[in-house]
Amino acid sequence: MLFSQLKNITKGRTKISEDLDVTRFSTDTRTLSGSTSEVFVAIKGKRDGHDYISNAVEKGVKNFIVEKEPDHPNGNFLIVNNSLDALQQVAATHRTQLHIPVVGITGSNGKTTVKEWLSTILSEQFFVVKSPKSFNSQIGVPLSLLEMRTGHEIGVFEAGISRVGEMEKLEKMIKPTLGVFTNLGEAHDDGFESREQKLSEKLKLFNSAEQVVCKKDTSYFEQVKSNLGNRVISWSLKKNADFFVQWESGNVRVNGETYLSAFDTPTQLENLTHAIVVALELGLNHDQIQKGVDLIEGVPMRLELKKGINGCYILDDSYNNDEVGLKVALDYLESHKQNAKRSLILSDILHSSKEDHDLYEEIAKLLKAKDITRLVGVGERIKACANSFSVDAEFFESTEDLLNNLPDFHNEMIVVKGARNFELERVVQRLEERSHGTVLEVNFEALQHNLNQYRSLLNPSTKLMVMVKANAYGSGLLEVANFLQHQRVDMLGVAYVDEAIQLRKNGINIPIMIMNPHIESFDQFEQYDLQAEIFSISYLKRLLNDTKEHPKVHIKIDTGMHRLGFSTEQVGELIYLLTKNPQVKVEGIFTHFSSSDVVDEDAFTINQAKLFEEAYKKITAAIGYAPLRHACNSPAMVRWPQYHYDMVRLGIGLHGFDPTGQLSLRNSSQLKTVISQIQNLKAGDTVGYSRMGKINRDSKIAVLPIGYEDGYSRVFGNGNAFVSIGEKLCPTVGNICMDMTMVDVTDVDTKEGDEVIIFGSNPTIRELSRWAHTIPYEILTNVSNRVKRVFVSE
Repeated sequence: MLFSQLKNITKGRTKISEDLDVTRFSTDTRTLSGSTSEVFVAIKGKRDGHDYISNAVEKGVKNFIVEKEPDHPNGNFLIVNNSLDALQQVAATHRTQLHIPVVGITGSNGKTTVKEWLSTILSEQFFVVKSPKSFNSQIGVPLSLLEMRTGHEIGVFEAGISRVGEMEKLEKMIKPTLGVFTNLGEAHDDGFESREQKLSEKLKLFNSAEQVVCKKDTSYFEQVKSNLGNRVISWSLKKNADFFVQWESGNVRVNGETYLSAFDTPTQLENLTHAIVVALELGLNHDQIQKGVDLIEGVPMRLELKKGINGCYILDDSYNNDEVGLKVALDYLESHKQNAKRSLILSDILHSSKEDHDLYEEIAKLLKAKDITRLVGVGERIKACANSFSVDAEFFESTEDLLNNLPDFHNEMIVVKGARNFELERVVQRLEERSHGTVLEVNFEALQHNLNQYRSLLNPSTKLMVMVKANAYGSGLLEVANFLQHQRVDMLGVAYVDEAIQLRKNGINIPIMIMNPHIESFDQFEQYDLQAEIFSISYLKRLLNDTKEHPKVHIKIDTGMHRLGFSTEQVGELIYLLTKNPQVKVEGIFTHFSSSDVVDEDAFTINQAKLFEEAYKKITAAIGYAPLRHACNSPAMVRWPQYHYDMVRLGIGLHGFDPTGQLSLRNSSQLKTVISQIQNLKAGDTVGYSRMGKINRDSKIAVLPIGYEDGYSRVFGNGNAFVSIGEKLCPTVGNICMDMTMVDVTDVDTKEGDEVIIFGSNPTIRELSRWAHTIPYEILTNVSNRVKRVFVSE
């Protein structure tokens, strides 16, 4: 549509320099490519999108939806009362212009998985457009719908809500012709008065749907049936539904026809059943569905960032390949600046409604806009369009051809994007840094959710420092720091100078404070623009007398923690030294609450704040300016908003731990491994060193490649901890070894190579810390560096 047409859709006002055709919309300047067909939508939220219009202009964007009169003389502007409402109105109008079947998916869990699996099955027969990643919110849904194009034959979109009133807006946009209700769980319970109310709100997605697929064997099915009537298409593991389903050894049997799969958990089988039933309702036959199911087995439905060989990072998105997904993957690179060189390994895009020439011309423009410096194309179709690309490029007929002639990669960010039948995961395996089978998965969506929870507590003027010391609490220093910089936090905190220098050398340019700097390293502070914590008179004197450099400093006042800091009695001498040496630039003055999460110590916390405020007042009066004040750690951010001051310091809360219990946080990490071997032992046998594991019955004992060198402490041995295999908890047997752990799997149907969860959703880090009589901090930071980190984005 032309930009001028947006006026009639939204009832807004326009200021047009040149009426342009618009095809893509974005609410985040970091994802803009600078195309003249892009529209930047400035939404007022915790951060006001209008503050970033200049960024969009610098990128070359010409079209804007805004709520304020524009300051820029050139460009096309649509001025509306509410930019988000306008975006949703445009998406709703766009949806009505394309008369194709649309599947709408909602529920508490499994929405993204069902969407991805169903799309994979349908893509063998149709040109499918779907929500990228988990774009299911008030912003994500319209952005997804606006990717629909003439030539698409079916749409698959998910919708998520967290409070009353949201689903009606999503329904007006999606208008699904066929619905899927996955399940009803506890997610977002706090946004509703009851589960019944939450269910009623979710079902509003299907107000105009012709049919809705729902599992019958649930406590809420009757409410679904009452609400939707005869439009419900039910499936059941009993013989009383439209589709009779049986789960047999991981296979799914629907109305007598068997679909082979490698899935074995009830959750996976339920998600797969939803996808199969919808595909049957859409007219696919058994063979067509089975072909699609074969493509989704064992494929992770998410982006995975992995460390590669020769200093590379690999963004593994090899499970599907379409234009929207490619753009999402390239947008994702914006949050990772570790390596300046950016390469793309891309297979043929098989399911596009466009002619190959037009398709790859568009992709070539996208690669240029996203600063991709190197392309490796795989497949005959992309190779035939080689002349479309201006970046350095080389092409291979097949994945086998690429593997036999694999180019060298050094210090690059490598995006791997491929259609399933190209099996580009084989390329990923060749490029990955070698390690054993134990992996710590860090979920960026969980980190973002937790970050937003804490940000919601702050006034707009309050700055946010995030601590990334101790390898970002064990999660990965460079990866988490790059994520936080992309999220526009104000400052990072580390323990030592070498951590800060490593960050500077890997693309981190926001301010960094070092909590425990060495005097000998101060000559590097100016070079790398670092800020030092100064905590004692002797340290300050050495800084003044023994170094040529005078870095920016944060003065720490000890108000009761009694770890580091100037005592209140030393404030007078501190003031004397600062006033005599005005060349010392004080960036901040801070303290640390020792017990901000302990209700019984509230009087102590209040007194700490009083002592800090008195010291701050004296210092600022003497030096003649007001540095940043900061005192609150993660629990204090929740319990003590009156002490947020100018800046707060977020630490363990980012990773999903709120000692106050007042926030709804998500676990950000999952430590998992695999079964190396299963031993069949007789009663009376023993396991491990010192024969500590006594076998009292004939048993199956699984050996896991994880031990205390990996951070799984010896305290967990001898039945003092459990791991999860096939969603069942299995106790440890015998002592934990340096590199191995033994667990009892007698009552579990499992085999060598199966996945084992050490911590995650079950068991949780909190449970491990309770078993070990310690705190979650120690469990998380104990995960050793030899354990591979994989960073996922769902």
